[in-house]
Amino acid sequence: MAEPHSFSHIKRDIRSPSGGKWFGAETPRTLLLLLSDLLALVLAWTIGLQLNRLYAPIPPELVWWQFLGLPSIFWVLAAALLLLVALSGLYHPHGHWKNYLRLAKVVSLGYLLILAIGYFYDPKLDLPRSLFFSAWGMSVVFAVGFRLVVSLMFKVLRSRQQVRVFLIAPEHRQGVLSKMLQRKENYRIVGMAAAATAHDAETLQQILDSHAQEVVVEGLPPTHLASTLYWQLRQYGIPLRLVPSSLEMLYRRGTPEIVAALPTLRVDMTYLNGWEYRLKRYLDVVLALVGVLLLAPLFIGVAIAIKLTSPGPVFFRQERVGLHGRVFQMWKFRTMRADAAKLQAELETQNESADGVLFKLKNDPRRTPLGAFLRKTSIDELPQLFNVLWGDMSLVGPRPLPLRDVARFNSWHHIRHHVIPGITGLWQISGRSHIGHFDEAARLDLYYIDNWSLNLDLEILVETVRIVLFGEGAY
Repeated sequence: MAEPHSFSHIKRDIRSPSGGKWFGAETPRTLLLLLSDLLALVLAWTIGLQLNRLYAPIPPELVWWQFLGLPSIFWVLAAALLLLVALSGLYHPHGHWKNYLRLAKVVSLGYLLILAIGYFYDPKLDLPRSLFFSAWGMSVVFAVGFRLVVSLMFKVLRSRQQVRVFLIAPEHRQGVLSKMLQRKENYRIVGMAAAATAHDAETLQQILDSHAQEVVVEGLPPTHLASTLYWQLRQYGIPLRLVPSSLEMLYRRGTPEIVAALPTLRVDMTYLNGWEYRLKRYLDVVLALVGVLLLAPLFIGVAIAIKLTSPGPVFFRQERVGLHGRVFQMWKFRTMRADAAKLQAELETQNESADGVLFKLKNDPRRTPLGAFLRKTSIDELPQLFNVLWGDMSLVGPRPLPLRDVARFNSWHHIRHHVIPGITGLWQISGRSHIGHFDEAARLDLYYIDNWSLNLDLEILVETVRIVLFGEGAY
């Protein structure tokens, strides 16, 4: 008997592709990632060979030929490393290609394997230590650095390309989700269907007829084969994006296991959780210190400009609520009149925030002409690097809010205070000033807390750089 609401008319294996294409839209990205990793290895070894000139040379037994000035042993090792990276899914367009920490681990593992294999092959024949360890360290740094640049480049390119989206959701949610999705300037809804019909053949045909490039689903109804819709879309190369519940987001972390003949998901902690958080703090301090040193001329220039264009102090200090509700002084470059805090009470009736929790006024009369530029470019936020150095804030985390806003919180909103606040976060890269209800921002903060990893912080930093460069959503 055919399964209700299934695609039983399709006789081939559900996993078989329909298009028969060898190359997809993501092929250029895969090739660029491969090229960036190869370039990182070439650069690391080129520098390593220059440093090694003062020490022991490479044994002649390991130099069979040379190509582009690099010995044959490099090209063999590079091929092995790139193969290992590929087997780890770091070139797959929908895999781990943005997992920068995983890339660092895989490259390091490759070097360790090479060291072990070389030892067992001939303990007396190995690369000079000065070359091996310098090439290893620089390979990791360059590979991660180049991938961050490639990631930023693809984010910029994707933001300029329109994405055709087909929405499947309960009828009472379609309007809300449609508006939220189309806030992204490059998202366009090309069709909608009720969640109850998600597994119908007619819905699949509507998706194909709409030429959708992505399908977004909320409230996917249960069926005997949970992945039916996914496999049918995969045949045509159409990504599926699920809008999960909080419980489903927790389950997403799980590892599939069979226990007592039952399919289960084991949700547990990683062994490096504590070290990962310590590394986050170390990176905060190092990057903030480097930022302060490199941006010192800009700080001085902005300070002079503020003094020359409007009366009042250079910096604006405001009490904000941080970790576990502790109040601290957050620093910014002043972008408003010196008496802006007093005037806010008079402007409360003009608040454009839908629920009144936040105070937002697009054309705020208190803003100075220079202040408008500083806010548009986010330069006004740079003094918070000092807050990071003092330990009040992190580079990435939920945005600390003024006492006025926190006083209007619902009880569940305070969960965001369980982690140290940040200069940027998911809220800032997901809409910034365009988010109407604070509930939307709070859910992004909770998602960040539930799914935190050092790699997520790096992704947020990359996206923040792109948004700041193009001035999206700031006023």
